[in-house]
Amino acid sequence: MTDDLHGGCLCGAVRYRISGAIAATGVAYCHCGMCRKASGAPVMAWATFPAGAVWLTGGAPASYASSPKALRQFCPNCGTQLFFTYTEGEPEFDVAICTLDDPSLLPPRYHIWTASILPWFETADSLPRHTDDGPDWSPYRAGR
Repeated sequence: MTDDLHGGCLCGAVRYRISGAIAATGVAYCHCGMCRKASGAPVMAWATFPAGAVWLTGGAPASYASSPKALRQFCPNCGTQLFFTYTEGEPEFDVAICTLDDPSLLPPRYHIWTASILPWFETADSLPRHTDDGPDWSPYRAGR
């Protein structure tokens, strides 16, 4: 990936840029109950980046501590969920893929938290499935 990625919320009040030449460290469908509740959808698609790669270019998101270890950021106007971050470990941002201007650029590579998958929801793909946080753990993520 050589170009910057751009994205934002539904109403356009919050915009962001992901610095060019930064590869996502993980791109996944998340089936956890918190993501479902926060998004109102049966699954969320996230791409993880080093925190220094994600820059706000317009507006400011509101924040909600969805657990003692996690912070979710969303547009205070329209409610679009934009980012997920852990409050411990090295800083990184999970970016909601479908808030990118071109979400087709980051197709998910696997599913996480499939132990929580809804029994009536199934995707027709052959991607790897993990009952927990998945395979792309870096050393500082291993303790989560």
